[in-house]
Amino acid sequence: MSRSLTDTVATPSVAPRAWLAQRIFGMPLPFFALALAVMVVAIATDSLPTGMIGALLVMMLLGELMGFIGDRLPVVKTYLGGGAILAIFGAAAVVYLEWLPAPVVDNVTDFMKGGGFLNFYIAALITGSILGMDAKVLIKVGSRYALPLCCAVLGASLFAVAMGALLGFSAQDAVVVIAMPILGGGMGAGAVPMSQIYEQLLGQPASYYISILVPALALGNVFAIIIAGLLNGLGKRFPGLTGDGQMMPGVDVEEPEHTLDLGKLGVGVVAALMLFTAGQILGTLVPLHPYALMIVLVAALKVLDVLPASVTESAAQWFQFVARNWTFALLFGIGIAYTDLGQVIDAISLTYVLIVFAVVAGAAFGAGLVGKLVGFYPIESAITAGLCMANMGGTGDVAVLSAARRMSLMPFAQISSRLGGALILLISSVVVPLLFA
Repeated sequence: MSRSLTDTVATPSVAPRAWLAQRIFGMPLPFFALALAVMVVAIATDSLPTGMIGALLVMMLLGELMGFIGDRLPVVKTYLGGGAILAIFGAAAVVYLEWLPAPVVDNVTDFMKGGGFLNFYIAALITGSILGMDAKVLIKVGSRYALPLCCAVLGASLFAVAMGALLGFSAQDAVVVIAMPILGGGMGAGAVPMSQIYEQLLGQPASYYISILVPALALGNVFAIIIAGLLNGLGKRFPGLTGDGQMMPGVDVEEPEHTLDLGKLGVGVVAALMLFTAGQILGTLVPLHPYALMIVLVAALKVLDVLPASVTESAAQWFQFVARNWTFALLFGIGIAYTDLGQVIDAISLTYVLIVFAVVAGAAFGAGLVGKLVGFYPIESAITAGLCMANMGGTGDVAVLSAARRMSLMPFAQISSRLGGALILLISSVVVPLLFA
């Protein structure tokens, strides 16, 4: 039936009302705009509170705004990670272009690093996601995870050498200068100790190697996020390749959501903070990263079933609250505090970019292929055992899983970043003397 003249005339008045009905972060658009205006005025008049209040206000409002936009941009929302990638690189661009005053940038950076917001977030995700699993699932998946993890390293190295050979780049440099730092577990647990290993083995000061390793690490993180978004899009086109957040057929790492209990949120906070602190204590006794030790501890508690059901449910609820409310805020903070867009731009040359891409793609390919052989969904295996080996540690894990829309896989991402990063440090200490003998 053809539309009447009345329908045609009425259409323009409907669109504005529909736009005003939009919500950002669950807020009506006018209220969100009011909150944004208050923040802008506070920044302009230098009256934005310092510490957690000012930092969290900026991160939540701007992070949610960029997330809202990114999740609605064609191509970006389907293949490049949507709001996650825009929140990170939009924030990095804002810093690079100096659109945010330096005191605001410094305050957000202090909150992310010195204030421990990243650790606070990851503690909730590790604790809640592991304790929220079925113990049988944890054992079944964990026992098969080492093989795709090792094959991610092999795939990344082979792809790097092959691409380097095509472009006239030596195999030694492709592996040592590019592949190793990308796979090394981030800055603090990867590039920094790796530079010290290189200093001992190769003779130049650690600062020299840091300046070489960091661009590879930063650019590799970019590609890991982008490929995560592409894999999410691939999974939508070919659903047989993915479990939509499940690692194995018939094995779901998420349990059904429980009815919200405000009292349990407080218990969940305490459980997350206690177990994070326990990981730090173990880190003083065992030469592994505290995150890795925390994962082992929480997994052991779950498998042994020693925690009350009320505590495990509380941890799962706190994990859900944190993931739903602070993910875009955290991603914006990662863009401010951990993503140096200048370093990424400085590293850009066709040869360098192609080898870095080959490393990340090789890690995803190796993990996905072998993951399929051991019973995992290839996309989930490629994301966790592959891309989360090739990103910037904890910050990269959050960004990659957000881009892939699979935050429930955080425990496996952290295994890749922490235990995988420790494996790379061990490999580098053995391989470097052989390659440069």
